[in-house]
Amino acid sequence: MKKVGVILLVVMFSLDVAGASWAADTLVDVKKKGVLVCGVKDSTKPFGFIDERTRSIVGYDVDFCNAIAKKLGVKLELKPVTSSTRMPDLATGKIDLIAATMTKNEERAKQIDFSYMYFYTEQKFLTRKGTVKTLADLEGKKIGTSKGSTSEQNAKKAIPTATILSFDDYPPAFLALQQGRVAAVTTDESILVGLMNATKDKNNYEIPNIPISKEPYGLGMRKGDTNFVNFVNKALLVMEKSGESDKIYRKWFPGKRLFKITDKQ
Repeated sequence: MKKVGVILLVVMFSLDVAGASWAADTLVDVKKKGVLVCGVKDSTKPFGFIDERTRSIVGYDVDFCNAIAKKLGVKLELKPVTSSTRMPDLATGKIDLIAATMTKNEERAKQIDFSYMYFYTEQKFLTRKGTVKTLADLEGKKIGTSKGSTSEQNAKKAIPTATILSFDDYPPAFLALQQGRVAAVTTDESILVGLMNATKDKNNYEIPNIPISKEPYGLGMRKGDTNFVNFVNKALLVMEKSGESDKIYRKWFPGKRLFKITDKQ
């Protein structure tokens, strides 16, 4: 029995070392295969969505993936992910990089590594016009959001009496609002704007100025993937210095950008 135990420990140790080496070699791996596989949303305007004309995925996050792939000198392959599948897909090697409206927080940082912040927003609510003015108006109500997102936990903390309904993605949550099955949809304001603007009756909806959290986005990579993290961070700083990051922002968002990509985070 002791020999079996020793063998198991050796196997487990070997797997740990192999996993760590695999993670650390992502930069070399990507260059070797000539392709960067980026996990992006495909139904979240303006970060990642399907262009009706070209039937390809476009958006803010996609443009960052394109820029990093170009700096790597490789082709880009986009793989659709959701809030609940993006981290498992990264862990199992289905994707090399997460660029999918992902908020940097301490809990997630225990499982994956993040790049510098490349986007900033706040979590708010999308409601029917005139129905919500304060958080008190949502007490005891049903609120929709996306499964596996930080929005779930933030909403539960902000309104303990509310019932949080988690959908596979944000469009189904918004459909629930349109059908009267929820009183509000909650997530990052930038995503809510995209949802509202995509509907023909957008004048019937609004986003009250009720922020409940700060949401800095980071690009996600495997834990211990130091070489790749360093490369991506340097690429982001170069993009900021050259004005490329600001150009991407202005392409997808109106108004002046109120944040900068920096290593002081």
